[in-house]
Amino acid sequence: MANNSYTFFNRNLFFSGDDDRLLEHKMKHFPRRIILVRHGESEVNEDEAVLEYVPNYKIKLIKKGIHNARTTGRKIREIVSENGELDDFKVLFYVSPSSRTRETMEEMICRGETFEKSKIVGVREECRLREQHFGNFQDVEERKKIKRSRNRYGKFFYRVPDGESSADVYDRVSTFLEGLWRDMESNKFSNEMNLIVVSHGLTILLFLMKWFNWTVDEFEGLANPTNCEYRVLELGPDGEYSLALHHRLDHLKEWGLSDQMIEDQIIRARGLRAFLDQKCLDASSDDDTESSDESVGDYNSDEK
Repeated sequence: MANNSYTFFNRNLFFSGDDDRLLEHKMKHFPRRIILVRHGESEVNEDEAVLEYVPNYKIKLIKKGIHNARTTGRKIREIVSENGELDDFKVLFYVSPSSRTRETMEEMICRGETFEKSKIVGVREECRLREQHFGNFQDVEERKKIKRSRNRYGKFFYRVPDGESSADVYDRVSTFLEGLWRDMESNKFSNEMNLIVVSHGLTILLFLMKWFNWTVDEFEGLANPTNCEYRVLELGPDGEYSLALHHRLDHLKEWGLSDQMIEDQIIRARGLRAFLDQKCLDASSDDDTESSDESVGDYNSDEK
């Protein structure tokens, strides 16, 4: 099981009054969701050679990327408004400084048609959420060689010549998260808040790795999000965030999460009390036909 699973058990094994007060604080002051969105299709998708003469951070969206960003914005509006039933939601955007991420965010908002100004608490450009640095202008053939070498060496520790390793990106994403956690603990948010992070595929994976304390081996097995794909971390009944509250378990499997990583997400989604109760029921039940998918079905609402 991912390391954080053991931390989760140890921290919540005994339900004291202090635990109850901490849980009450989390449910009142922690954002309801943290949604990670990869940018839309860009000029690189049409012609990778553009990287030879346009700086990576200036790469723009193409028409398909604009369309998909608007569609994603509407989907996320449905999520945070709970299919239109919730009106008191707020959103706060964190965005990488790249042109394609800023354009993705702008198209998601869609000039106020999807997210009106009254719902947007703020937009914060965050340099620590930028793309992995591959050097300056990038020769296409050399870029292909680098990717092949990285796959042989290992994605996390391989350092791009004149650029960054995934470990470097992990370190700066970690400093961003440590600041975010301090903000959460100091009551700077409320439960009506939804944080929307618009960034890059690798950066999103490393965000999740840090958040859930996944190991390097577990990171190596993860699939990169596709353009405009999103990951929803939702606050569960025990004050823990989980991917399993919104997304279906088969999708977590497709994204490269192991069975143990998925079990950790289920614990977070249900709360430890409910998880232990279910374990007791399973142990005493003679019905061997019930699958793990059926036992967590109520916690999955991923529409994709």
